Amino acid sequence: MDRRVLFASLILFAGGATGVGVALFAFVGVDDATIDAEVVWESEPVAGDDGSGAVVATMDGDPIVLQPTVEDGNRTIRATAVGGDVEWRTPVGGEDAGTGDTDDGDGTDPPATSGLVTGELGGDEVVAFTTAPGSLVVLDPTDGTERFAVDLGGPGGLRPAIGDLDGDGNAEVAAVTTDGKVRAVDAGGDPVFEVDLDESVKRRPLAVDFDGSEGTGAGGDGEDGTARGLAVATAADGERSISLLDASGEARWTTTPSVTPLSWSAADTRSGPVLALGGANGNLETIDVADGGSRYEVGLQDLPVTVGDADPGRVHVGGSGSVWAVDLLDGEVVWKQQYGGDTRVNAPGVADVDGDGSPGPVAVNRNGGVLALNQHGEAIARGEVGDAVVYAGPLFADVTGDGSAEVLVVVEDGRVLALSD
Repeated sequence: MDRRVLFASLILFAGGATGVGVALFAFVGVDDATIDAEVVWESEPVAGDDGSGAVVATMDGDPIVLQPTVEDGNRTIRATAVGGDVEWRTPVGGEDAGTGDTDDGDGTDPPATSGLVTGELGGDEVVAFTTAPGSLVVLDPTDGTERFAVDLGGPGGLRPAIGDLDGDGNAEVAAVTTDGKVRAVDAGGDPVFEVDLDESVKRRPLAVDFDGSEGTGAGGDGEDGTARGLAVATAADGERSISLLDASGEARWTTTPSVTPLSWSAADTRSGPVLALGGANGNLETIDVADGGSRYEVGLQDLPVTVGDADPGRVHVGGSGSVWAVDLLDGEVVWKQQYGGDTRVNAPGVADVDGDGSPGPVAVNRNGGVLALNQHGEAIARGEVGDAVVYAGPLFADVTGDGSAEVLVVVEDGRVLALSD
């Protein structure tokens, strides 16, 4: 069948809520001629990771998948190379190590870790995570050796953030505890700031780190540093707040979002950076990083939505059976793609999976259905990982050596599967 795109002018009404945007968008039909992607390799199952904690890093220039796992009753960080071979394992040490033998059921599960995050500290790639007892741990992804560990002073388990918080060209790593303590350290693990917000924290912090190349307005990277900082979401007495902390830990502003954010990300626009919030009510709200004001709120559906990656000018959002591209400047829904019936779609990622030099969104739903799209929302490849449950968005790595990214999916039992067309 010839490629077809069904354009329909649709108007989104968000229940009459004040400030909710009205948008025109293109509904994009899935093409029957779309290339089918196939699984080219997969790893063995592993306990301790349902897929949501995995990241891709490099070892000697080659991609590896890092996962928080449980092996022999101990919490372990594991590196899996292309093809499924395990390159290294690093036990989570000290008081955060295993507490019993989970194999025979006589012990208790080892303390949990957060999901992993990769970034650059002091010119070197690192992987960082926090532990439930309250440590921030930074490892070298080439061999799993510990670079440093920091006591957070409270219960951890939330994914940390890595970014240049003060604009000096050197990144910091920041972590929060669930009772509201915030710690930022430099590339050597030395303190940058410590602050206690004295409120519950349930969302990972966001490093807002932009060089001003996208925008030059009030939110741009000027001398006042408004484009940089650490965004932290707190809750107290049923009230939700978001604060942007500067490089000294002081709150530049604090605001109350209109939505209850289940996911969030930071993105740049022509008018400066924003925080994009995926609401429990199905609305997407953006907060201006410059002053904490709500830039817009747009209704996408009446079920929760998940914010994924952004590419220049737009952010991609997953919901129940749908993926949206939303213009970050004005909230216009550029296109909507439906697939997988009513199955939940995880946070979309963005990568160049067909090698044409134009990255596009890739979505994975809870049933393991994978859909790669171009920038117009047209499907270019699709596939599936079999009978599996998937809770995380896609990862990307060139596993075939063809110069383009393949899609990696980590499923509920910890298996890593690579898909290629």
